[in-house]
Amino acid sequence: MARRYDTNDATDRATGLREAASAVRRGELVVLPTDTVYGIGADAFSSEAVADLLAAKGRGRTMPTPVLIGSPNTLHGLVTDFSELAWELVDAFWPGALTIVAKHQPSLQWDLGDTRGTVAIRMPLHPVAIELLTEVGPMAVSSANLTGHPAPENCDAAQDMLGDSVSVYLDGGPTPANVPSSIVDVTGPVPVLLREGAISPEELRKVVPDLEVAN
Repeated sequence: MARRYDTNDATDRATGLREAASAVRRGELVVLPTDTVYGIGADAFSSEAVADLLAAKGRGRTMPTPVLIGSPNTLHGLVTDFSELAWELVDAFWPGALTIVAKHQPSLQWDLGDTRGTVAIRMPLHPVAIELLTEVGPMAVSSANLTGHPAPENCDAAQDMLGDSVSVYLDGGPTPANVPSSIVDVTGPVPVLLREGAISPEELRKVVPDLEVAN
């Protein structure tokens, strides 16, 4: 039976974060609010938990799960060949609605799907998400919806779709915006905008003027 906690209530928030952290450590799924949409998350280093996440969404391995982190410093242990331009994007837009695709450390023991040696990574601008990520470390997090359905802007919508496949729901009220993050690939010599979202190409080019836009 899924448990749900109101993170706008101080007592419920403390209990909910504790229960969510315990669930993640047990390899279970949790739903959490972010600055874009609600996410369904699992321990990024548990291949079984990530497989359960993909199954809960009805999503295949060909669409790997992004990773959320609680601090830019965490990047040092996760990515390699991270350019100065990539760090400038981090400095300008994190925490926030920018997902960065980078080469992950080949030594990492994780299985996020068919990633071809890369990881899509983001630090969200949401206090509940940051607190949970700080407690448990990197989490595989995807939008908390069934594949093909709209991404949820509130906890009710997420729970209606995902039900008891999730152990803990953290209800932070409506999300600030139902706009996905922008995705920039920094694995090549020039950053490439793969998906335009909350951050426009014009804003990104203030930091990386040579930004290309994928077809």
